[in-house]
Amino acid sequence: MAFSKFQAFYNHPAGPKTIHFWAPTFKWALNIANVVDISTRPAETVSYPQQAALACSGLIWAKYSTVITPKNWNLFGVSIAMAATASYQLSRKIQHEFINKSTIAKEC
Repeated sequence: MAFSKFQAFYNHPAGPKTIHFWAPTFKWALNIANVVDISTRPAETVSYPQQAALACSGLIWAKYSTVITPKNWNLFGVSIAMAATASYQLSRKIQHEFINKSTIAKEC
């Protein structure tokens, strides 16, 4: 039974014998980098254009992965994770700038 499931996975049109498996798998590195940045980089160093591009790209590819045949759930998962981590980074940057503006206004 386990062998037949592995064989079905291996021979799937989006399985490990195709680029449809490996491209999203390596795309997880972008999410790992974003998670590491969340814990190590200060919010003021976050780039609006970069994180907005990652968030939009994640949403677009998540939608695309559900309409193609065969459905690519690996691409869907990595794209949702990318949109989530990039959106969180953007929220950190916005909160940081909002807090800085309010403290500067109070000092004046």
